[in-house]
Amino acid sequence: MPGQGTGQLITVLGASGLLGTAVSRELARRPVRLRLVGRRPVALPDRPVARIEERSADLTEPGAVAAAVEGSDVVIHLVAHIAGSGTWRVADGDERARRVNAGLVHDVIDAIRAERRATPPALLFAGSISQSATAPEELLTAYDRHKLEAERAIADATAEGLVRGTTLRLSTLYSLGTDAPGLDRGVVAAMTRRAAAGLPLTMWHGGTPKRDLLGIDDAARAFTAALDAPAAVTGRHWEIGTGAQTSVAELFTAIAEAVARHTGRPPVPVVSTTPAEYAVSTDQLDFVLRSSAFPDVTGWHPRVGLHEGLDRLAAAVVREQAGHEAA
Repeated sequence: MPGQGTGQLITVLGASGLLGTAVSRELARRPVRLRLVGRRPVALPDRPVARIEERSADLTEPGAVAAAVEGSDVVIHLVAHIAGSGTWRVADGDERARRVNAGLVHDVIDAIRAERRATPPALLFAGSISQSATAPEELLTAYDRHKLEAERAIADATAEGLVRGTTLRLSTLYSLGTDAPGLDRGVVAAMTRRAAAGLPLTMWHGGTPKRDLLGIDDAARAFTAALDAPAAVTGRHWEIGTGAQTSVAELFTAIAEAVARHTGRPPVPVVSTTPAEYAVSTDQLDFVLRSSAFPDVTGWHPRVGLHEGLDRLAAAVVREQAGHEAA
């Protein structure tokens, strides 16, 4: 049963996704009113402190966003277009993807403008560290252009006094096995499932591109840290990551070894292969943290190291697969 908190109203859009579930779980421990908007039920902790309202909605429908954010003191926007095995691979000209990745942010701002609120609500947006990889005019992916469009709309609305906007540009996220691993459709979970199935892990470009890997629970705590330091974070975008640089080859090798510890089998091979047809040129870029400013102003720091996180995810995936085989 939900708790009886009667504080500010925090609305989470995209609450049933991987990040949304983790953020919702963090917020459920606070004495707030929590409105969770998603397509599926959200896994919450036992005996939450927050007073919780869950809504199922297709936010692309006319009026859906306005109904979802009505009266909110805080809106946390985590909705992303999902297509294929990776949420970020978007074809140029995909208007459905743009509608979700950028259009819904415009809808949020329009809904807040229509309410004529005396106090502008906080608006936290989940961006991507890939936005920081190159100058905006050089970006090659539609996903990054959508994210930048949304980020700029939030900055304009903040300058107008409509919202108190903040963008958290997140590094590569992965599940820690806290929730069903099936929620995670990213590369780390996909490779962990392949390794647990005994399949080789295939990498492109020799596995040399570097990534900053951030556990989903640490990412969720970054959002609550931002909520707790509004004066420090409002009106800017922030890079969120661990600061550690791991090549794809190192990552895949660590995944294979983590799974092997839980299956008792030798690690599956990690092999280089020709990039898939859906590969993009930015797959060859390094996406790593460039700024440590967010921890400096909020006190937030990641708590879970990569090898611990991979071990936890491997244990969850192996358990899940064993359960499927036994069913």
